[in-house]
Amino acid sequence: MDFERITVDPDVMGGAPCVRQSRVPVATVLAMMADGMSATDILTDLPFLDEEDMAEVLHYAADAVRDRAAPRRG
Repeated sequence: MDFERITVDPDVMGGAPCVRQSRVPVATVLAMMADGMSATDILTDLPFLDEEDMAEVLHYAADAVRDRAAPRRG
């Protein structure tokens, strides 16, 4: 799956996946959700993000978990 809104740059946040070349790591947004913040709350705290960013963060995380959970062959 291609992620247009998730970027990885070794010079930004140590290469952690971030939302749209910002200094907001995907993990930070996920942690905010895990702590019970709603998408509206997060978008209020991080007004430069939008709903499409939030959706892509979730898709990115799901894809990462799916890759780790896939059985290895060989």
